[in-house]
Amino acid sequence: MEPRPFWNPYVAGVALGLVLLGSFLLLGFGLGASGAANRLSIGAAELVAPGAIETSAYFSRYAGPGMNVLDDFMVFEVLGVFLGGLIGAYSAGRIRRGITMGPSQGVSPAARIGLAVLGGVFMGVAARLARGCTSGQALTGGSLLSVGSWVFMMAVFVGGYLTAPLVRRQWR
Repeated sequence: MEPRPFWNPYVAGVALGLVLLGSFLLLGFGLGASGAANRLSIGAAELVAPGAIETSAYFSRYAGPGMNVLDDFMVFEVLGVFLGGLIGAYSAGRIRRGITMGPSQGVSPAARIGLAVLGGVFMGVAARLARGCTSGQALTGGSLLSVGSWVFMMAVFVGGYLTAPLVRRQWR
């Protein structure tokens, strides 16, 4: 099957806004992903070292005796995002086996995966420090007119514009 073009970004933005509105109306909460990653990683740590979870004031809020890390809608929201992305990619003919590599020289597939994982870990830690990921900060916080969320998003855009010239040569 030949891959179909991506959605129009304006249509996708309106659809995402409607999903956010639906989330507020049905659940009383906005969208976000870092809370789910946090809960799932604490659940994994509980499987490996249950005593460490119970003695930590932070971790014990999410896991421990009588608690379940799945007792949060965000875990299921993120699973739904994953499944929705999988269905969308399949229906658009965009599921392929392999690693997407840019034209940069000297980066092996193993290094690409390692750097992607390292970047994901940095983003996860930063999301916890910022009290939310970009989806939670930009979509939920921005829609609630939270000043901190607007400052965060402006910083993200400024950082992106300042970083782009440094990495652009890697993609030419």
